[in-house]
Amino acid sequence: MIVDDPTRTEQIQRTLQARYDELTAEYEAERDRGHRLRLIEVGDSAGDDQADSGSKAAERDAARSVLGVILDRRLQYEHALARLAAGGYGACETCGSEIPIERLEIFPAATSCVACKQAKERRAA
Repeated sequence: MIVDDPTRTEQIQRTLQARYDELTAEYEAERDRGHRLRLIEVGDSAGDDQADSGSKAAERDAARSVLGVILDRRLQYEHALARLAAGGYGACETCGSEIPIERLEIFPAATSCVACKQAKERRAA
């Protein structure tokens, strides 16, 4: 397994936790921003025409989309932290082979080796 050194494990855990905490802060800030926009919208909707209503609906949809992306990323890091704690971090969840360290350095929450990820993307296309 890629993580057999306790010092390296601690370093990976700190990296994963830091990114998880950043994503949590981003989520909370975006959620608060959306809440403020809704409060403004409620107080400022008199006289709205269809274009105004459409713009506000588009803003709400965009805000929900951003929240969804942040939550998805946060779940990826949460999963990586759980895999690290269980001893499975760094192994491909599909084939069991070792995920290259270069891939983990770029995307620490990776759960697939390059070959399995490419195969999954080809099937999805």
